[in-house]
Formats: sequence, structure tokens, C-alpha cells
Amino acid sequence: MPTTPPPDRAAPPTRSAPPQEPYQSHKARQFQRSGASDASGASGAPRPSGRPLLLLALGHACVDVYQGAVAALVPFFLAERAYTYAAASGIVLAASLLSSVAQPLFGALTDRWPMPWLLPVSTLAGGVGVALSGVSGSYALTLAVVAVSGIGVAAYHPESARMARVASRGSHTAMGWFSLGGNLGFATAPLAVSAVVATGGLHASPLLIVPALVGAALCVAALRTVNAPTPTGSSASAARRPAGKDDWPTFLRMSGAIVCRSIVFVGLSAFISLYARQRTGGGEVAGTAALFVLYLGGAIGTVAGGRLATRYGRVQVVRWSYALTVPAVAGIVLVPGPLLYLFVALTSAGLYVPFSLHVTLGQDYLPRRVGTASGVTLGLTVSVGGIASPLIGAAADATSLQTALAPLIALPALGWLLLRTLHEPAMPEAAAPDPATAAARTPHRDTARTTDP
Repeated sequence: MPTTPPPDRAAPPTRSAPPQEPYQSHKARQFQRSGASDASGASGAPRPSGRPLLLLALGHACVDVYQGAVAALVPFFLAERAYTYAAASGIVLAASLLSSVAQPLFGALTDRWPMPWLLPVSTLAGGVGVALSGVSGSYALTLAVVAVSGIGVAAYHPESARMARVASRGSHTAMGWFSLGGNLGFATAPLAVSAVVATGGLHASPLLIVPALVGAALCVAALRTVNAPTPTGSSASAARRPAGKDDWPTFLRMSGAIVCRSIVFVGLSAFISLYARQRTGGGEVAGTAALFVLYLGGAIGTVAGGRLATRYGRVQVVRWSYALTVPAVAGIVLVPGPLLYLFVALTSAGLYVPFSLHVTLGQDYLPRRVGTASGVTLGLTVSVGGIASPLIGAAADATSLQTALAPLIALPALGWLLLRTLHEPAMPEAAAPDPATAAARTPHRDTARTTDP
């Protein structure tokens, strides 16, 4: 008689094999909680801490103060220089137009060559432009310096998003924290501008250079940590390894939806302060509060977006957000009184829940062109909303601000239609796995038996 056990009884050898996986899962859980990258993975080398991501997020906050500051300066340009709505929105356009064109170019450059020095330099350029915007009464000079600020912001985002991806290893939650830094910068911009300009007038604008100085120092510190060598080589080179296939048609559909979102956000950023004064009957404080709520709600929405995506999937969460933004914008336009602030908060959350998800989806749709994807999702499609801003201003001059803002209700619905055929991208790591990514994905197989969206 044969002594070999039947095939269905031959399982014991395989039951002793998995002990390595629970150990990896434990490592992965520690890694995910820290929000940092594990460049060494299973090699046993010490794992980097979350400090690089924290420094990058704080630097992001300092840079995005200058995106929010341009819109926050609009009421002061109207009051001190008697600009029309169209002229004031032209300043927003100056900050957005060159930025929207330049960001994909900077993204393409960072796809070919690492350019970490761009982070501190672009931070300073963004701050100098806004700081000089109130010095001269010349409209042309104001446009020029604000355009310089826009180029600085454009140069910052593609490279910073690439470095954040290195630090986060593509974690949606970690990228959400990086995006949160930018949202907090937006949120503090109206408070900083109001504190400086309301006290000293537009001529006090040079004081707004302070966040840029702080941000440049943070960027230098972050780069020293992120670029530290590891036993498996530079973390930056690992992150730049080509993997997967670029899906341009899907990426372009998503980019069209982001343009719709951008027009709504930039239009509200430019005029919500003035509109809140009209609808609530309040003064300058009422307008500043509305702009602050618009930006602060975005900070909360960005963090929520990463967590929701982990549970429900990125594409589904993005679709929900666009759908829910439609009634929220309608509430801003149509509902008077203090309830306006509630709808501003809901709109902000709806616009910002998908913000970091746009970035990671774009990077996964174009895994071989991460810098280009970051430049488009963080730059071109976002900044292009500023092009529509003068049209809103001209319509407000000809009719009323409420009438000019009404078309914004339809844009999230159009974005939702573009997103209907969106699919979850194949993860780049599947084509070129690394030990850190494998460890980070193990807990989903061990516990919930799901994959990270």
C-alpha cells in the first residue's frame, strides 16, 4: 500500500508557511499609522519616520497661503483702488493663467530630472509676488507681480507631489495629510491678509512674505530627510521607476471633471466674500468669515476623502462628492441669511473630499509620468478655473453677483457625468513591486481580504 497521504490530506506543510505574513502585516500597520515610507521594506533596515511628510505638509501650507491670498486681496483692491469686478477678477486670472500653463511644463521636467531645489525657490517666488502686489498702485505692475507668484506656485506643486509620493509610498491617507497642508494654507490666507491689510492697508503687503520664508526653510529640511540614502538605494529613484501603462483617455476625462470643480472653487473664492456681505447684510467680518469657512471646510474634506477612499474606493467617493456639491452650491446662490455659511461649508467639503484622490488617481492613470500627472491635477486643471473668473466678474458688473454665480450650480453635475465611466486604475506597484509596497498591502489579505483602492 502506498504510504503517501491523499492530496486532500497534504495540507499540513502549507499551514506552517504563513507565519511570515502576520509579521509583515504588523509592520505594515505600523507603517500605515506613521504615514511614512518604508524604503527598505523587508530588508530589516530601520524604517523612516513621518517627519518628512510632516515637513512637506507644513511647507505646502506656507505655499498655498499665496493661492488663497490673491482672492482674499480682491475686496481690498475694490475698496482702496476702486477696481470693477472684472478688473479685480483679472488679478485672479493673472495668478492662475501662467500657473495653469506652467505647472504641466514643470511636471514634465520633473519626470525627466529630479529638481528638489525647486521647492524652496518656488516658495520664495510665490511669496515675493503677493508681498509686492500692494506696493504700487499700477494695475499692470500688480498683474505682473501676481503672475510671478502664480509661476512660483506652479513650480512648487509637481515636484512637491512627487516627493510626497516618495514619503507616503502612495498611501491615500498619507497623501490626504499632505494635501491638508495646502488646504490649511488656503484657510489661513484670508485671516493673514485681513490681519495685515485691514490694519496697514495694501502698502503693508510686504509683511506677507513671512510664510514664504518659513516655508522655504521647511522645504530645505524636508528635502534633507527625504533624500537620505537607504540600503536599497535612493528612495527618490525607487519612486521614479517606470511601471504600468499610461491611460490617457481616462486621465483626460477625469481632468475635465477637475476643470469643472476648479471653475466653481475659483469663482467662489474670488467673490464669496463680497457675496456673503450682500446676502447676510454683514460687513467685512462677514465676508472674511465666509472665505475662511470655504477654505477650512476643504481642509476637513481632504482628510475625510483619504479615509473614505480606503473604505469605499477612490472613484466612488469622487463621484459622490461631485453629486453632493450640486445642491450645496445651489444653497449658496439661492439661500439668504446666516444659512449661507452652512452651504459654504457643505460646498467646501464636496469640492475638497476628492482633492487628494484626484492626485493619486492621476498618478496611477499615468504611472510613467507622475510629474506630469501631478502638474495637471494640482496645476493646470485647478488653475484654469481662474480663466473663468473674469467672465463671472463681467457678468456681475452687467447684472448682479447672484446671477453671475448661478451657472456654477451646473458645473459639478457636468463633472459627475464625465466621471461616470471612470474606473479604478491598476496599481503601478503590480507591475514593479517593491518590498515596502508588498508589506503595506499584506494586512488587506490577512484581515479584511480586500485591496487598498
